[in-house]
Amino acid sequence: MEAEHQRQRRKGQKRKLEEDGSNGAVAADASPSSMEVETEEIGVEEICCHRSHQSLAREVRAQVEVLERAFSWRLVDRTAAKRATHVLAELAKNEDVVNAIVEGGAVPALVKHLQEPPPLLVRDVGSGGGDRPFEHEVEKGSAFALGLLAVKPEHQQLIVDAGALPLLVNLLKRHKKGSNCRAVNGVVRRAADAITNLAHENSNIKTYVRYEGGIPPLVQLLESTDLKVQRAVAGALRTLAFKNDSNKNQIVECKALPTLILMLCSEDPAIHYEAVGVIGNLVHSSPNIKKEVLTEGALQPVIGLLSSCCTESQREAALLLGQFASADSECKVHIVQRGALRPLIEMLQSLDFQLKEMSAFALGRLAQDSHNQAGIVFNGGLVPLLKLLDSKNGSLQHNAAFALYGIAENEDNVVDFVKVGGVQRLQDGEFIVQATKDCIAKTLKRLEEKINGRVLRHLLYLMRVGEKSFQRRVALALAHLCPPEEQRRIFIDNNGMDILLELVGSTNLKQQQDGSFALYKMANKAKMLSSVDAAPPSPTPQVYLGEQYVNNSTLSDVTFLVEGKCFFAHRIALLASSDAFRAMFDGGYRVIKEASEKDARDIEIPNIRWEIFELMMRFIYTGSVEVTNMVAQDLLRAADQYLLEGLKRLCEYSIAQDISIDNISSMYELSEAFNAMSLRQNCILFILEQFDKLSIVPGYCHLIQRIIPDIRSYFDKALKPNPSITQS
Repeated sequence: MEAEHQRQRRKGQKRKLEEDGSNGAVAADASPSSMEVETEEIGVEEICCHRSHQSLAREVRAQVEVLERAFSWRLVDRTAAKRATHVLAELAKNEDVVNAIVEGGAVPALVKHLQEPPPLLVRDVGSGGGDRPFEHEVEKGSAFALGLLAVKPEHQQLIVDAGALPLLVNLLKRHKKGSNCRAVNGVVRRAADAITNLAHENSNIKTYVRYEGGIPPLVQLLESTDLKVQRAVAGALRTLAFKNDSNKNQIVECKALPTLILMLCSEDPAIHYEAVGVIGNLVHSSPNIKKEVLTEGALQPVIGLLSSCCTESQREAALLLGQFASADSECKVHIVQRGALRPLIEMLQSLDFQLKEMSAFALGRLAQDSHNQAGIVFNGGLVPLLKLLDSKNGSLQHNAAFALYGIAENEDNVVDFVKVGGVQRLQDGEFIVQATKDCIAKTLKRLEEKINGRVLRHLLYLMRVGEKSFQRRVALALAHLCPPEEQRRIFIDNNGMDILLELVGSTNLKQQQDGSFALYKMANKAKMLSSVDAAPPSPTPQVYLGEQYVNNSTLSDVTFLVEGKCFFAHRIALLASSDAFRAMFDGGYRVIKEASEKDARDIEIPNIRWEIFELMMRFIYTGSVEVTNMVAQDLLRAADQYLLEGLKRLCEYSIAQDISIDNISSMYELSEAFNAMSLRQNCILFILEQFDKLSIVPGYCHLIQRIIPDIRSYFDKALKPNPSITQS
């Protein structure tokens, strides 16, 4: 947020001064009324109509020459100087020609006229116009023109090097000559505006203003009866205070705070906008000043600005409250107690982007206190904060995410999170910056930790009796957040599985996706994702004779005929491996009757290739065998036929490695054909995990409907009661 603070603080700190014959001067980046409407007697329209580069250079040079020779109190000189400063200011309103004005030598000429000419000699007195014609007016015009030139950062230092700052500071002090004089107020205001632009984002010049004694007169001028002067000097102080601790301290030492706080209560939006901006820059990264501002009584006026008709003041007030809220927990509570929540929450729904951003920032800071978290939700802040997660702006997203993180700390808010679909929003959101992603992950983790006790009981109640939409949201949220030991209670005992399966079987694609993803997360929690790691125990004790006895006639007491070839085997190994072989030797198979007696021991094995039979026998003799993709399905068929569960599992594991979007249907059919439960479970998990991709495959709906009963059976088995929990 540090960078975001700085970006917001720069708003309104640089005045682009404009002036025309009818409309006067307007300060951009401030409120529309922050500079007065002012009428000049001298028109310059004819100058602005045709401005080729050469004609512009000639015009600038002509006005500069006037200024260079007209530095006296004689009426003719003052009149010429006043007109020249006005012409240059009029030209400088167009930023495209500012460089040409500077290149024409206007800066030193204008700086020269920031001060009074030397007194007239006795012989010159009476030459017309009085002793001090256009008193303050020429200086005002020079300050105005220099302020316009300073809008471009590359000219700031040039103007300062020409000696402008000490003279501008002296102009600020002219209010002592007559505070109610319109001309004095005008020159003071133009001097303050020029200082604002010169110091904008220029730390050296900000410091130089302090060295030249500019801060005390600016603070004194906050008490001017002229509202335009108040706005101008507040704007200068705002700029000087930004990221300059020494300036901040001097502004506070000069007793600016009481007046600034009074200005917060002004009925003029431009006044309270500038005042809240100054205070905001003063307290930024300055805990001591923040405490002093609060001690001086700024909190309630700032809260009052949240309801201002000026969106700029609202934005600055929200930002300032966010900074106040970081002071200590007690201040967070006071902000809420004094009525800040409702206007801040209303601002979340504003059409003004920055207003939403700053209100989310303030609520984020307030939400880090346990006393405020439930209040934000109670006052309707949860849903608009969740909606801000859809923003395409990273800072707005992050501010909302941080506020939600705080809200999730209070277990009283967990049910509301679930009821409004907040868990799904957190999971489905597309977050721009990594910090926001991390914050969302922590929020989900925080919610997960709260799913127990009375929170879980409340959610189960809603899942039983709530509206259909609530039931679905609860089931989906619990699938992602509940602890593994509570899964059976929720989804088997309280019928949460029915809700999820209903979603999977619906005709709404989004509901299908939500349901399948939730079931996959459940399976993951139940640790049922991996294929079977080992074969189940054999019905009879295993006896492995070893590799050396595979198809070995030594001590062989049974011979199989496979594809016309003999395969020597040993009854003890076969009887120990499978009930199928026990049944075979108990009369289930008949030996082949041939001419010779020795052939009476031969057993013919139909429909199995030699390679497959040999692999099967190798497993019987050793307990292991390499199952490749080429033989896995045939070997599965043989293992199923001869009830070799261990071999069957190995085959299922090998086959499952090749499950894909293209073959999932055939794989599922294979699992059904041979009652391959492990393979079927892998198919189910694959379908749930890859549902988004499967949903665009023709015929996927039929496949989904087929597997729903198996999904239920899978979880009935996966979510077996935990004996330790049952006993306790």
